[in-house]
Amino acid sequence: MTHAAILTNDALAVLNSSRSLPLLAVVSVKFAACVTKWGARRRTRLHLEQLDAWQLDDVGLTPDAARAEAQKVFWRA
Repeated sequence: MTHAAILTNDALAVLNSSRSLPLLAVVSVKFAACVTKWGARRRTRLHLEQLDAWQLDDVGLTPDAARAEAQKVFWRA
């Protein structure tokens, strides 16, 4: 499994406050962070569909709640 680096809010704040970076660089990094977050949501929701009832119980979810979360589109939080 590969793990992508996700920018924290602190890192994004530094990008916002830095006047030395070109606007295109700031926008590109923010876009990359957004796409990375979307990918993580998609993978998580795909795996959520495959969990057994006892595994869902371990994380505090009902099968109905897990199904509802798994059916969300990746850009919805």
